[in-house]
This record gives sequence, C-alpha cells and structure tokens, in this order.
Amino acid sequence: MTLSIGDVAERCGINPVTLRAWQRRYGLLKPQRSEGGHRQFDEKDINRIEEIKRWIESGVPVGKVKALLEGSDIEAHESWTSLQDELVSVLRHVRPSKLRNKISQIGREYPVDGLIDHVFMPVRQKLGLDQNTARPLCSLLDGALIDYIAFCLASGRKKAGKDAVIVGWGIDDRTRIWLEGWRLSQFGWRIDVLAEPLNLPRPELFPGLNMFVWTGKKLTRRQQEQLARWEEQGYPVRLHETL
Repeated sequence: MTLSIGDVAERCGINPVTLRAWQRRYGLLKPQRSEGGHRQFDEKDINRIEEIKRWIESGVPVGKVKALLEGSDIEAHESWTSLQDELVSVLRHVRPSKLRNKISQIGREYPVDGLIDHVFMPVRQKLGLDQNTARPLCSLLDGALIDYIAFCLASGRKKAGKDAVIVGWGIDDRTRIWLEGWRLSQFGWRIDVLAEPLNLPRPELFPGLNMFVWTGKKLTRRQQEQLARWEEQGYPVRLHETL
C-alpha cells in the first residue's frame, strides 16, 4: 500500500512543505515515484518520518538527523536552545527581512508543534520579561509570525479539508491565537482566525462552521457551563487543548 504526500502529511501531522524540505534539502527521505512523477510513501517511509520527528522534537537540529539515522556517533540531544538563540540574534539586529526569512526557513524544516512549543513561545516569553528593549523586539517577532502564519493558513485553505474558525476566549495574547490556528491547520483543518479575543464567543454568528475556542488555561466553571450549553444547542464548538 502506498500513500500520497498529502495522505502522509495528515497521518503524521507534518506539513507537505516540511516533508519536501526533508527530502530535497537534507536527504532524509527517498520516496518512490509514480509513473506521473508523484511521490509515493510506504510503511517504511512512515516509520522513518516518525523517527525523524522524534529526533527533532528532542531538540536535534534537522541538519544532524541524517547522521543519527545512519548511526553516526554524534551528540544526539542538542537543545532547542540553539535555535532560540539564532532567532534572538536575528531579532537584535532589527532586520525585518532577515527575520521573515529565518521564520520561513525554520517553518519549512521543523514540525509546527516543536516550533511553537520549543522555539517561538520560549523566545516570546523571554523577550516579554524585559520592559525596555526586548518588548519592542517581541512585538516585531509577533508581527512577523502572524505574517508568516497568515500565509500558511491562506495556502492551506486552497486544499481539501474541513473549514473552521479559532477564537481566543477570555485571553489577552492575540499572537497565540494565530500560533494555535497554525497548529490546528496541520490536521486537515482550513482555519480562519478571529484576530481579537472575545469574552464570550458567538457561534450562532457562524452557522454551519466548526469553531475552536482557545483559553490557554483551565476552563472556569462558567466556561465549562457555557460549553455544555453550546453542545445542547447543537453548535459545533470545540475546546482546543495542547499538551
């Protein structure tokens, strides 16, 4: 049984652009080709992709994964910290074009979950602690992230999938809504983002459309009761949670 790159992307939770980068730039994958030139993946390829994911999620730079797969004796657990440092270095030079290029580069090479949890959020948190120079840099990063994510979501909406909207519910972090929308888009959802968080989402304004709500913390009792009411009323509202 063979799978297309789209099927593999949905099954493994990896963007097709990332899979192509792993193949072309790093030589990590060698899928067969159909007579029409389309990539075809089998179970052996799936297992290799999952192994690549495990290495990257443990903090190994994608450029060193091939050596690990081939059994070379190199340091296995380089931290995501090095990638964070690279991003901060680009930020401190205040070159928006280089920042956009850096985000685009790592966006192609690393899984979205890993980038959100181990790179973008830690860097934003570090920058947010400084009330002086780092706060403007955090704002610069947020703008570049939203710009890139908006591009990714627009591209994703051109493909087959399930339409949904994500809204922040009782939170202040607007950029995080975009990051979580990007995360959801890796699982076959064609996501639109409500850029402003709401104190009370209004699913009745989006008839027939799936709605994800993001709170970033444990639901309050009132929020739990509201979710239950939406379910009773038949609204397709889901709580988006991350581990």
